[in-house]
Amino acid sequence: MTTDTIALPADWRDFLALTKPRVMTLVVFTGLCGMLAAPGQVNPVIGFTAILCIALGAGAAGALNQWYEADLDAKMKRTAGRPLPAGRMDKQSALQFGVGLAVFSVLMMGLFVNELAAAILLASILFYVFVYTIWLKPRTPQNIVIGGAAGAFPPLIGWAAASGSLAPLPILLFALVFLWTPPHFWALALFVKTDYANAGIPMLPVVAGERATRTQIGLYTIPMAVAAIAPWPLGLTGAIYGAVAVVATGWFGLLALWVATRTTRESDTMRPEKRLFAYSIVYLFVLFGAVVVDRWLV
Repeated sequence: MTTDTIALPADWRDFLALTKPRVMTLVVFTGLCGMLAAPGQVNPVIGFTAILCIALGAGAAGALNQWYEADLDAKMKRTAGRPLPAGRMDKQSALQFGVGLAVFSVLMMGLFVNELAAAILLASILFYVFVYTIWLKPRTPQNIVIGGAAGAFPPLIGWAAASGSLAPLPILLFALVFLWTPPHFWALALFVKTDYANAGIPMLPVVAGERATRTQIGLYTIPMAVAAIAPWPLGLTGAIYGAVAVVATGWFGLLALWVATRTTRESDTMRPEKRLFAYSIVYLFVLFGAVVVDRWLV
């Protein structure tokens, strides 16, 4: 079904689906951890407002992404069931919903939290929609490399919401997510590359092939590991975070090496790229959780 089909009345579940709630969960968590890791105490009301704004901003970016890519989503099995390609919502409603969420989240962040957090939130939404979705994704296989910055903003927003400023630690956390995104997303792209090929999206496995993608996953894991462990030797975190980062990153590295050096085809349930993709999500939750535990226990 295409987006030209007359849309059926959408219900609340369709609007929720527009916000990409699974992606939002990780965005909110990294933003919350950035806030809790910041120095000083945060007023609970301001803290809740900041996290709500981060969630709404992420939802706005997801909705605008689906509005713009509705025709592409209809060509991919993984996304064909979304509200727009499935014909449960019209594009105008999705656009209005996304813009409304974006404006509301940024204004509320600026009025009730602080201007720096609002400015970074606005930058993250604009970057995801205009730089990644509209400019990079349909044009270059490096789309996820540069576009990964969009998902790396939340720890900066959380820290800025709590402190009104930035510091080396949240910048390193930004770098961690930025460098984590290519191996995480390319692992997914390896087992859904047919979808991207059908939609004409130049993801790395489609343009450069599996072998080059596997190599790039291995290479990007190296600077990611440096960014993950660096806060400890730099004195920005304590030994709790350091130990967790070393162990968790070591396992990530082993999985990435398995993906990079794979030469035989295992069964679908054993494919290393699926294991790396699944673990990479857990990995980010673990590392950001360790930052907060380290901050409050050391």
